[in-house]
Amino acid sequence: MMPEAKPASKKGLFIKAGVLGAVVLAAAVLVLWGVDLKALLVQIMAIIGDAGPWVFFTGVALLPACGFPLMAFTLTVGPAFGAQLGLGGVLAAYGAAVGINLALTYWLACYALRPWVERLVARAGYKIPQLEEKEHLEVTLLLRITPGPPFFLQSYLLGLGRVTFLTYLWVSWTVAMAYAVGAVCFGKAIVEGRAGLAVMGVCLLIAAGIIVHLVRKHYGKGRVQAVR
Repeated sequence: MMPEAKPASKKGLFIKAGVLGAVVLAAAVLVLWGVDLKALLVQIMAIIGDAGPWVFFTGVALLPACGFPLMAFTLTVGPAFGAQLGLGGVLAAYGAAVGINLALTYWLACYALRPWVERLVARAGYKIPQLEEKEHLEVTLLLRITPGPPFFLQSYLLGLGRVTFLTYLWVSWTVAMAYAVGAVCFGKAIVEGRAGLAVMGVCLLIAAGIIVHLVRKHYGKGRVQAVR
């Protein structure tokens, strides 16, 4: 009897995470339409809090691999579980879930889905390009900091390019968490009405943006000099 109960439990957890993800995404869309941010987050946080951290962080680990926006989780995790886990606990759990998601997406792109993608590309008369190992760090960093493809698509592209896993993991995780720290602080501050924490969150986001801009500018200059 016990072996039969475990799969059902895992399936139920995934379904709850999917429903929770849909709720979080809907909330993000309503916010963009001008709905009162604080009032909306208070209501949504109650729903997320009832689901519990295990369901939420399971969603963070699994749903972005299916195309769900990671930022929707980033903005809501602080208000939902800040009081229960503390800011440090929230960031630690969120960071672990993001790491699992990155590993899962890499495995899907590099192994599980690769044969199907290769056949599809071959039918179109193309071949998946393979990067030289010396290019792995630069390509991963530039792809992660350049606006355009969503986070999950970047992960699949890097996996298909067979970037070294450790390079892919630490660069991707660092860039994601650089933005997440500021976003988590900002989301938590809005619900709690803490102006100081909100300012700190915005400052962290601005700092992350400035660093990204400088890194992009540095690599841009390097490419220009290489062409010359």
